[in-house]
Amino acid sequence: MNPFTYARPDSVDKALGELRTNPTAKFIGGGTNLIDLMKENIEHPTRLVDVNRLPLGGISELPDGRLRLGATVTNAETAYNELVKTRYPLLSQTILAGASPQLRNMATNGGNLFQRTRCYYFYDTSMPCNKRQPGSGCAAIGGYNRIHAILGTTSGNADATSPTACIATYPSDMAVALAALEAVVQVTGPNGERSINFADFHRLPGNEPQRDNTLEANEIVKSIDLPAKGFTENHTYLKLRDRSSYAFALVSVAVGLEMAGNTITDARIALGGVAHKPWRKPEAEQLLVGKAATPENFQLAADNLLAGAIGYGHNTFKIDLAKRAIVRALGEATN
Repeated sequence: MNPFTYARPDSVDKALGELRTNPTAKFIGGGTNLIDLMKENIEHPTRLVDVNRLPLGGISELPDGRLRLGATVTNAETAYNELVKTRYPLLSQTILAGASPQLRNMATNGGNLFQRTRCYYFYDTSMPCNKRQPGSGCAAIGGYNRIHAILGTTSGNADATSPTACIATYPSDMAVALAALEAVVQVTGPNGERSINFADFHRLPGNEPQRDNTLEANEIVKSIDLPAKGFTENHTYLKLRDRSSYAFALVSVAVGLEMAGNTITDARIALGGVAHKPWRKPEAEQLLVGKAATPENFQLAADNLLAGAIGYGHNTFKIDLAKRAIVRALGEATN
């Protein structure tokens, strides 16, 4: 691990000032991912800026019915908060499916959004990785890629040495529910405050696979805002993984539905473990609106959602697995 200095500012302006004066500084909340990255010689911050004293905590109701989750609130506090459990049970369920109790007690809501991929080759500094070292190639495409992406990759059938090739996946469980709920991320920085729709916060590899999100330099996440609609009655989070606890998803599905009898009037489906970001496709969701909640209709939505999926050998099974998971999750949400 490289040497670093440490700061613990008590205001957002001071925290942003730390990044302005030291471009290699990093914000740290619970440190549940960043410290690992430093130990593995992947991240090399020369200064850590602790955000836990910043006024970015708390969970509060907004006048228009939305719920605001402070960036420094822990995942555990969020999952067990009565407002979250009552109004957004999908989010509570999803958080509790992730990591371990010890990690959820430390990890912050803001930090959760910045998790790096769990790609084997990203963590192995002896191997080429466009995400870790742009332009070096992608060892995963021709390597052991069982956990890797099947949707939204930039590689297509490109050679693994392509400087833009990347089939990494984004690991967060919480973010899959936030995508389904259509949360909004509130950020601030040198150019003022702005709101980022959750669908636009994380990005696909494109020509810059090293960039995981659309946050600008020297910006900080202040909160995550949840819309008034929380899908309290018909929801589920299905996480398929190699073991029943403390494992990342091979495929996960967050579903939120509104029903009128057996007819679906609104549908949200978000996938985890299959792409560089939580994966949604509104056209697939619209196939369910106004339709009966039947396995046949669920299958149509699943097939549409996985249209264009590409397997790279070891991970090809995830295409059919994801389709079956969607059908199962929709069935669970309607029962």
